[in-house]
Amino acid sequence: MSYDLIIKGGTVVTTGSVGLADVAILNGKIAAIGKDLQSAVQTIDATGKIVVPGGIETHCHIEQESATGAMTSDDYFTGSRSAAFGGNTMFVPFAAQHRGQKIPDVLATYDARAQKSVIDYSYHLIISDPTEEALKTDLPAAFARGVTSFKVFMTYDKLMISDDQFLDVLAMARDNGGLVMVHAENHAMIKSATARLLAAGQTQPKCHAESHPPEAEVEAVQRAIALARSANAPLFFVHISTEGGAQAVAGARMAGAKIYGETCPQYLFLTAMDLDRTDGAKFICSPPLRDTATQDALWRHLTAGTLQLYSSDHAPYRHDATGKLAAGPNPPFHKTANGLPGIELRLPLLFSEGVAKGRITLQDFVALSAGNAARMFGMDHRKGAIAPGYDADIAIWDPDATRTVSADALHDNMDYSPFEGWQITGWPETVINRGQIVIEQGTLKGAPGDGTFIPRRPFEPTGL
Repeated sequence: MSYDLIIKGGTVVTTGSVGLADVAILNGKIAAIGKDLQSAVQTIDATGKIVVPGGIETHCHIEQESATGAMTSDDYFTGSRSAAFGGNTMFVPFAAQHRGQKIPDVLATYDARAQKSVIDYSYHLIISDPTEEALKTDLPAAFARGVTSFKVFMTYDKLMISDDQFLDVLAMARDNGGLVMVHAENHAMIKSATARLLAAGQTQPKCHAESHPPEAEVEAVQRAIALARSANAPLFFVHISTEGGAQAVAGARMAGAKIYGETCPQYLFLTAMDLDRTDGAKFICSPPLRDTATQDALWRHLTAGTLQLYSSDHAPYRHDATGKLAAGPNPPFHKTANGLPGIELRLPLLFSEGVAKGRITLQDFVALSAGNAARMFGMDHRKGAIAPGYDADIAIWDPDATRTVSADALHDNMDYSPFEGWQITGWPETVINRGQIVIEQGTLKGAPGDGTFIPRRPFEPTGL
C-alpha cells in the first residue's frame, strides 16, 4: 500500500503508550502505526521528536461579542492560526446567545464567521435567555446538528440566569445527552465587594482580585453541584481558580456525582501580584488571578484527576481603546474588559512547566491537551488519539526547542502576552489536521476555510 504521508521514527504518545514508531496517513485518516512503514508520497523524519495527537482547545472566545458589546480581537482566521501554531488541530469556541436572540440566529452568525477557520471547529452555546422555545425546540435542534454542550453564567448582569432557569437547562441537557458548563461565581458577593471598593476610591487593577473573593467561587461551585445533583445531570465547571472550588469538585466526584472541571494557564502560572504592575489592566480576568499557594493546590488537583481539562480561556482584548482601555487610559477595574490571551501558549506552557519539569508524564500531557477534551465533548470516535481510523490530527514536538515568549512572535491579533519574557522548553514544529500540514517549521501552510465543522456525539460520562 502507498500512503499519502509517513511520519518516521518519532516517539509516538497516546494516553496508554509511549514508544518509537512510524505513523502512516491515508485520505486524511491514520492508516497504520508500526515499525519501518514504507512507500508514501511524503515522509517526515521525526527522529528525536515527540508525536502526539493534535491539541483540542475547548475554552476560547473567538470573534465573540461580550454582553457589553465589545468584540474579541481574534476572528476565526487569526484565532485558529494562533491555535495551530500552538499545536492545536481543533478548537471549540463559544457561540454566545445574548438576551432576546434566537438560538438558530446565533448559530447562523457563528457558522458564517467560522468559514475562515484554518483548523477544525465546533461550538459551545452560551445560553442567557432560556425561553420555552429555546428549551423545547431550538436547543434540541442544536443537538441534532452536533452542538452538544452549553454554558451558563451565575454572575454578570446581562448573562446570568436564575437557579430556576439553571435547573431547566440542566434538565434539557440531561434529556438530550448534553453537557452543561458553568461559570460559577456568587454574583451578590462580587457586587457587594465592588461597591465597597469603589466607595473607598479603590479603582486600581489590583482591586479586581479583591472584588472577586475566593469565597464567591466556592459558594457558587457548591450551589451548582447541589442543583446538578437535584436534576441528576452532569455538570462541568470552567476555569476553577481556587483550592476550595477544586475541593468541592473532588468531594462531589467522590460522592458519585457526575461533576467535572478545568483550570487554565493563568491560574497555574500567574498571580494577583501581576495586577499591581503599571500595566495591570492586561491581567484582569474573571475569576481573577490568585496566589502561589493556590497554584500548588491546582497542580495537585490537576494531576490527581479532580480537573479533567486544561484550557486557555483565550479571551483576547487588546491593551488599547478597542479592548482593555475602552473606558479610558486608566479605567477602573470594574470597567476593564475581562480576559487574557493564551491560545497559542496553552500547550507550550504545559509541556515546559509540566513535562519538562517532571510534574506530569507525556501520557498526562496527551490527556490534558487532547484526549480528555475529545471524550468530554463527544469527539473521541475520531479525535484526541493516534490510532488507526482516527482523523490524522497530529502535532510533532521538538522537546529540546527553546523559546522566549514575545507577543511579536505570536500569531493572534493581540498587542501583548501576559507571559512576555517567559522561557519555554518544548515547542510544536509540525502540525497536521486531517492529513494536511497546517504548520511546518514555523510557517503557516494551512489557509482560511481548511477547517470544517465537527458534529459531536452526546456526552458519555463513563471513565471520566
